[in-house]
Amino acid sequence: MPREAGDRLTGRRFDVAVIGAGVNGSGAAQQLAAAGYSVLLVEKEDFCAGASGRSSRMLSCGIRYLAPNKSPWDFVRHPASAVAAVRKAREAMQTRSDFLSTTPERVRRVPFSLPIYRTDRFRPWQVSSGFQLLRMLGPGDVPLDARLITAREARTMPLLSSMRDLDQLEGFCQFREHHFDWPERIVTDTVLDAERMGAVVLNHTAVTRLERTDGDHWKLTLADRTGADIEVSAKIVLNLSGAWIDRVNGLAGSGARRRVRGTKGIHIAVRLPPECLGQGVMGYNRRGEHLYCFPWRDYHYFGPTETPFDGDVDTVAPTEDEIRDLLDEVNHLWPGLGGLDRRRVLYSWAGVRPLTYDPHLAGPARERVIHDLAADGMPNVLAMTFGLLKGFRVAGRELTGVVRSRLTPSGTPDTPSYGTRPVALKPAADPLVSHWPDAQAADLLEAAAHEYPASIADLFRRTGLLWTETMGREAAVEAARIAGPTLGWSVAQQSEEAARYQRYLEQAHCMTMS
Repeated sequence: MPREAGDRLTGRRFDVAVIGAGVNGSGAAQQLAAAGYSVLLVEKEDFCAGASGRSSRMLSCGIRYLAPNKSPWDFVRHPASAVAAVRKAREAMQTRSDFLSTTPERVRRVPFSLPIYRTDRFRPWQVSSGFQLLRMLGPGDVPLDARLITAREARTMPLLSSMRDLDQLEGFCQFREHHFDWPERIVTDTVLDAERMGAVVLNHTAVTRLERTDGDHWKLTLADRTGADIEVSAKIVLNLSGAWIDRVNGLAGSGARRRVRGTKGIHIAVRLPPECLGQGVMGYNRRGEHLYCFPWRDYHYFGPTETPFDGDVDTVAPTEDEIRDLLDEVNHLWPGLGGLDRRRVLYSWAGVRPLTYDPHLAGPARERVIHDLAADGMPNVLAMTFGLLKGFRVAGRELTGVVRSRLTPSGTPDTPSYGTRPVALKPAADPLVSHWPDAQAADLLEAAAHEYPASIADLFRRTGLLWTETMGREAAVEAARIAGPTLGWSVAQQSEEAARYQRYLEQAHCMTMS
């Protein structure tokens, strides 16, 4: 699948240019292409290399939305908040159903437990009522399996019996959640389906200039991975670059107002005792924020944190202080795990949530918002803040609806495919890493030939190696040797790419190479 060369792309006119190929950009490109629009999807890094690939990976049922922040009476005092909560919970249940019915191979069922302490603001019957309301809001095709268990019963479950203040527990609510496995593969499949329907997709290509032409188009100047400039135009521009939205808007001039207020979240991956495998917990830290223990493959990860962030989103990574603070909260909530320390952390990751900036609020707004930037001197430029991984198809349809209200498609409609390319294409006697046999040479070659990787990190995002317990670091040299010839890497380049991947793990994931 050769990429369209820049010299042939220069001068092309598109109906819609989508900037940013995370979950929102890929979802919008897929829905727009299906609607018959000519689409350019452009991403300055790799597909799903930003916050979309650094989330908690949850396809949540939405129970969090039905829990007021301070008191069960908050919804009575503020009925508008109650209506919004119900709307978001309904969408969560609907998107859960949609994804499980169309793309079940990219989702894994996870049993979760919610501890209920005597000092909590909700009683067991209120938690049960919340799940009953969720059942009523959802399509009814995916069970929640919610049930209350006693503290005595929980003592037989290792991860639950390791929690703090067992004598203060009224019990647990157990329920069914689901994991996306894994976001980068979902986005890549979505991007490739948009391309199948006619979209032009470019990763490692930055938008360097955005200017209005004399007609009704926007001219975009692009710089590809070689540094060559490409000039294209589009009638409508969708800025779906997440935490980079304000920076991209600034390419068109100084009139754009602030749209994003970022918050940083980190996670840490650890190996717990084997008897804890497959168990998850939805708890709270000492600030009253959610703190999850997620089962993942044959280990676990904890998170997320949430702190205001105004730094450089290009270099966001966990800090050692943040890792220690998260470990401290984990040890407070799970003292029975014996005290996790820094040496137990396999790796960590960080992302910046592109929440909505509202000058009238002390903090960010947590609503998905489509911004019409015409008032900022940018007619037919739209941006979207606070898109979630689980809602990317809904967001793509909403954006397509807004585009349709302004522009008639230039092409004919098509039908999007939510099918997936299987990984582990052939049985392998010698997997690339011993602890995860699904990663095979055939997958690397398939990705190298057809999915536009430019580095080992790109290859590992597509094949799942990035999220093994070692993040595939011991396979970097072999991966470069296998895929290098297809990617045009010389022997010297193969060595350089392997070393580059090791540096990436140290910088972005705080892994030690000892």
